[in-house]
Amino acid sequence: MSPSSSNDVGELYLQHHSWIVAMLRRRLGNREQALDIAQDTFVKLLRSELPPLLREPRAYLCTVASRLCLQHFRRQALEAAYLDSLALIEPQHQPSEETRLLVLEALDAVGQVLDGLGSRVREIFLLSQLDGLTYPQIAEQLGLTVNVVQKAMLKAYRHCYAAVYQQ
Repeated sequence: MSPSSSNDVGELYLQHHSWIVAMLRRRLGNREQALDIAQDTFVKLLRSELPPLLREPRAYLCTVASRLCLQHFRRQALEAAYLDSLALIEPQHQPSEETRLLVLEALDAVGQVLDGLGSRVREIFLLSQLDGLTYPQIAEQLGLTVNVVQKAMLKAYRHCYAAVYQQ
């Protein structure tokens, strides 16, 4: 995809920036976060292909900004869970700040890939990959056939492959 015309995004920015910041501020309760996500919204538009005609530019901007908000909240929850798990580790075994940031980035990337899976496929994939269950065990636990589990795993593997190798 070719990047959007900066003139088109510039026009959207001029016409709707203050509106999107106000909407995000109401949703987030924080002006600085609202400004950050509004900025990320327009950067995302600059890097993507805008539809040729935006009939409802505010609805489009709201969708992009809402997805960025969800990513923001998911990353916050992930960071909190990671910090909670680090609190259980003895101080001498704590990772460096650089390692913490690298781990958070990796976890965020994995989370984004997994978010692209349907809930059932994600559950099957995690039972297999994290819990080490066999396909028959997953099928029994979820009340599915082994064939359904196999198809879900194939879908998950294809999705993961596409996310990693076909960006």
